[in-house]
Amino acid sequence: MRSRLPVRPSRARPATALAAAVALTAAVGSGVEPVAAVADVSCTVAYSVTNEWNTGFGASVSIRNEGADAVPDWNLTWTFADGQQITQLWNGSFTQSGGAVSVRGADWQRSIAPGASVSFGFNGSKSGSANRAPADFAVNGVSCVGPNRAPTVQVTKPADNAAFTVATPIELEAAAADSDGSVASVEFYAGTTRLGADTTAPFQYTWTGATAGEYSVTARAVDNVGAATVSAPVAVRVLSAPAVVATPSTVHVRQGDSATVGVKLATQPTGSVTLDVARTAGSSDLTATPASLTFDQNSWNTTKEVTIASSANGGALASATFSIAGAGLTSATLDVAEIEANASDYRAAFLEQYNKIKAPASGYFRDFDGLLVPYHSVETLLVEAPDHGHQTTSEAFSYYLWLEAAYGQLEGDWAPFNQAWASMEKFIIPSHEDQPTNDRYNAADPATYAPEHPRMDQYPAVLDGDVPVGSDPIAAELRSAYGTPDIYGMHWLLDVDNTYGFGRCGDGTTAPAYMNTYQRGSSESVWETIPQPSCDTFAHGGPNGYLDLFTKDASYAKQWKYTNAPDADARAVQVAYLANQWATAQGNGAQVADVVKKASKMGDYLRYAMFDKYFKRIGNCVGPSACPAGSGKNSSHYLMSWYYAWGGATDTAAGWAWRIGDGAAHQGYQNPLAAYALANDPALRPISATGATDWAQSLDRQLEFLQWLQSADGGIAGGATNSWEGQYATPPAGKSTFYGMYYDEQPVWHDPPSNRWFGFQAWGLERVAALYQLNGDARAKKILDKWVPWAIANTTVGTGGNFQIPSDLEWTGQPDTWNPSSPGGNANLRVRVLNHSQDVGIAAAYAKILLNYAAGSGNAEARTVGEGLLDALLEHTDSLGIAIPETRTDYNRFDDEYNSSTGEGVYVPQGWTGEMPNGDPIAAGADFLSIRSFYEDDPQWPKVESYLDGGAAPAFTYHRFWAQAEIATAFSLHVQLFG
Repeated sequence: MRSRLPVRPSRARPATALAAAVALTAAVGSGVEPVAAVADVSCTVAYSVTNEWNTGFGASVSIRNEGADAVPDWNLTWTFADGQQITQLWNGSFTQSGGAVSVRGADWQRSIAPGASVSFGFNGSKSGSANRAPADFAVNGVSCVGPNRAPTVQVTKPADNAAFTVATPIELEAAAADSDGSVASVEFYAGTTRLGADTTAPFQYTWTGATAGEYSVTARAVDNVGAATVSAPVAVRVLSAPAVVATPSTVHVRQGDSATVGVKLATQPTGSVTLDVARTAGSSDLTATPASLTFDQNSWNTTKEVTIASSANGGALASATFSIAGAGLTSATLDVAEIEANASDYRAAFLEQYNKIKAPASGYFRDFDGLLVPYHSVETLLVEAPDHGHQTTSEAFSYYLWLEAAYGQLEGDWAPFNQAWASMEKFIIPSHEDQPTNDRYNAADPATYAPEHPRMDQYPAVLDGDVPVGSDPIAAELRSAYGTPDIYGMHWLLDVDNTYGFGRCGDGTTAPAYMNTYQRGSSESVWETIPQPSCDTFAHGGPNGYLDLFTKDASYAKQWKYTNAPDADARAVQVAYLANQWATAQGNGAQVADVVKKASKMGDYLRYAMFDKYFKRIGNCVGPSACPAGSGKNSSHYLMSWYYAWGGATDTAAGWAWRIGDGAAHQGYQNPLAAYALANDPALRPISATGATDWAQSLDRQLEFLQWLQSADGGIAGGATNSWEGQYATPPAGKSTFYGMYYDEQPVWHDPPSNRWFGFQAWGLERVAALYQLNGDARAKKILDKWVPWAIANTTVGTGGNFQIPSDLEWTGQPDTWNPSSPGGNANLRVRVLNHSQDVGIAAAYAKILLNYAAGSGNAEARTVGEGLLDALLEHTDSLGIAIPETRTDYNRFDDEYNSSTGEGVYVPQGWTGEMPNGDPIAAGADFLSIRSFYEDDPQWPKVESYLDGGAAPAFTYHRFWAQAEIATAFSLHVQLFG
């Protein structure tokens, strides 16, 4: 999953301040006579360009006295390296000879007290683009120290997820360092509450009086000049008493069958502890063994199993409560319920998987005051589309919704489903405060054009206001329909624990935090991104935050910006449609009605994914200026593109906001089931003037698109674009087209090719198969009739959990140019399966296709293979879910620097420097790890480090949230379809 959006400068005013100061050191500049040196002068200088235009610039300068004595009469000197000349200066007086400058303060700020600062500003002239900051600041002839780097800090005690009991002192410790000075203090926080501080290493604090609850503990290091860094958080549980932990705590067991529960202690005991396992309420048909468990100081954290067994008495379904208790310990309670003896294996498997995912001890979620946010994975060291396991995506939220909808369908309880939407709405759909200036959006001028580029070293891209852009035809009707200028859609990426430290709008502390990664064209992979905040207040990064890494302009404004992944929002709509069908069948439709209305609203805004990036006309769109601006709906391709995005100024007085669509559509993002629901279901039909009509056309267009892309073998090829190379370039001669859009084997990104992964086949076709199963759509069946035999022919299912599904695909040829009245057969479009895998999440999605197809068509082979995949997955059950170890040879890219020959690696433009919030430098020569040094503190890091040092490629067993939910909902689908 990737996302791209332009970074738009302010139009309302010529410039905005650059908040990140540059502190520099060198010798005194020549040509200006300084005043006599004062031996005890100690200073730092912050120099920032506040605005810049073709022939001039403005700047601000501040001087901080770091010494113990006042500086009574200061004179600041420096040398310009690029011929700059001061033309006007305020709050002081200046002289300049050549490049050498001398500045004295105004009368009211001639003296600088210890620890105090003075400042002045000036305008200057320049020629050409060069405008380097001075590198030789000195006060009264004494060089000023710098550049100042923020300190680094890491909580070293307690361990993440550690548990303590009330009245137990909690020892906090942090490792902190400052590469260019000293650490003045380290403060410890529980959430936003300051607990205490230490001024000397080792930095420690004893936390007493903590009440029972869950806390996020951080350390804040402050250096000798006031720069501060906040550590990544660690989770700490404070228990009312030493406790027993049982996972899962909710158990479903078939009559006559058994289930197991993992048991351990939350904290280390002082000696041997015996736990008694006993039924405290309910039916004697349910029993637990063994009757006792023993733990000691060494085994307290090692899981031991309790088996819950149901007698095969054939009576009414029973339930019982069990207690696992020990002296002085808070007991663990097990809620156990029987299900029918003849209940499907897959219903039992769903409930077991569901209970594991929802068990707090499993680690799939972070709890924010009762609302759950799913992590991308339980494990933290994971690099794929997100670049850290404890980020999360809109995709994960859509699967969370699906998991709870399946639970509601099987158990009749819809409260968890509603809670999942409430969490999604609170945490990953930006609030009004997070998108404050949408009321300034001009639908007649949606965004300034900036070309995409095939190589990262062609960035930053130059914004070009002379390229015509079309008008946004849906903004007014959306605002009218919902009474707000704000967008109701998910941003694609959250830093759940605020691991990077961006926080909310630069505050550095708030979790979860909106962030983004991909910004620079089709060649940028996850290994080459530079993470940045979604709200860029210039608090981190370089002088312009991160903006000038991506776009080039005369000035930059502090701004917010979000990117939507349409497949995730469409999946949320799809799930809401299913939930409404299931709840209504139970007589519970009213329980989900409010969420279904919100899903309809989300689907209405999702239409932004149907439009060209700059609302240009669809079809034969070549040349940025030659391709005409769209009007009305002629800028809509009616497909699900790779993203839509929106943004604006953080300053509510500033007069701009922007929105873009995307002209590139990938087969794996299409969701004809969501389109069907939004066009036809009265509960989902949007209330806007043209929403339902647009979705009806989208349903037809998406199914046409998939038919156009279907190879002679059966696999679905990549997609199409209205903007070749993202810059409306001329495509290669002979490119086939779909309604004038050009065939693209690898839409949007090329490292690796975006349609190489079989997973996009499985995700996309699942929606087609569900549409076919639900309403018998003949167009969907025609696609599946060809795809299913191809997929099965490349699949093996053995015994003992052995299975192989396609992994990497290779494409040759291209589809025939689309003729809706007489579609071609695509004889020259071919696909070859290069290798196979045991990807558990994709195996489950693939099984859903086969089961839906079998239910709709009666195809016995599809059902057999689908069930075979589910049975094989069950052979890989562990304490957290279902997972298989995987070897990660791509982790050799952790330390790849930029290679100008191949264009691979982390590209930082020469001369651009900045810092991540934790102080990691961003400059030419950076690599993935150097701007994410926190990975070196991950408990799994030694495996990667050994690989980078020449050892074997590391293997990891990952529990990705989406994959575990995909597996659970595949089990539930079998129950829904076959009883």
